[in-house]
Amino acid sequence: MRSLLFVPGDSERKLEKGFASAADVIIVDLEDSVAAGNKAAARTIAADFIRARRTARAAIYIRVNDFSSGLTDDDLAALVPARPDGIMLPKASGLPDVERLAARLRVQEAENGLADGATRILPIITETAAGVFGAASYGQGHQRLAGVTWGAEDLSAAIGAHATRDERGRYTDVFRLARSVTLLAASAAETAAIDTVFVNFRDTAGLKAECLDAERDGFAGKMAIHPDQVAIINEAFTPSPEVVAEARAVIEAFAAAGNPGVVGIGGKMYDRPHLKRAERLLARLRP
Repeated sequence: MRSLLFVPGDSERKLEKGFASAADVIIVDLEDSVAAGNKAAARTIAADFIRARRTARAAIYIRVNDFSSGLTDDDLAALVPARPDGIMLPKASGLPDVERLAARLRVQEAENGLADGATRILPIITETAAGVFGAASYGQGHQRLAGVTWGAEDLSAAIGAHATRDERGRYTDVFRLARSVTLLAASAAETAAIDTVFVNFRDTAGLKAECLDAERDGFAGKMAIHPDQVAIINEAFTPSPEVVAEARAVIEAFAAAGNPGVVGIGGKMYDRPHLKRAERLLARLRP
């Protein structure tokens, strides 16, 4: 999952445009981009649209409304029959919320003839203070976890921050903490870390720089709010042929040497952390 594009669930035009993009994942949104009075219509529009495009190249995830809204069960009842690949859970407070969603999905899957566990879960883990503090709980892991991601805008509203970035465009301390917590939670859970959206979709240079920083730090992909962002994100999170070749060489050298603690390649020493990093990089290339 390099690029994950949000598309409002109540707009057939935007859904059409989103599905025509090169995004790896289309996130059909029932939450923030849909007005309160249009939630029911969005479920119907989204479900019908997904059923008509189940052969789409991209994976399809649904961002449901969070548990506190009282709308989550209605979202699941309407959309799970359309067989999405996964559910994005906003405002997750910790692994117990993932388990709570998993229990509901298990019922919906059984009622709709889906295999148990077929629907993955991608929680947004930093949209509340409780979510940030609960990030360590993901280290227990869960079979449905497709990754973990973070959000800055809802967190800013929750804590009363006037902005998420300083005058230089850098995240302020609390949001850098949320970003770092997400990386660490993903590592502990042995799942993918997905970077949050870059809201200024016209600033292509800023998006590219943020993508490169995220990929450097260990994020596997990034969410997008506009189709024009997808190509930049895909390029940044696609390992270069040279990097892939180096990773394969490291793995092959360890295997040829009988899996020792350290190997030499071209006059340079590689130890077990290098092997693990190479394995993780190649794992990102798998569908």
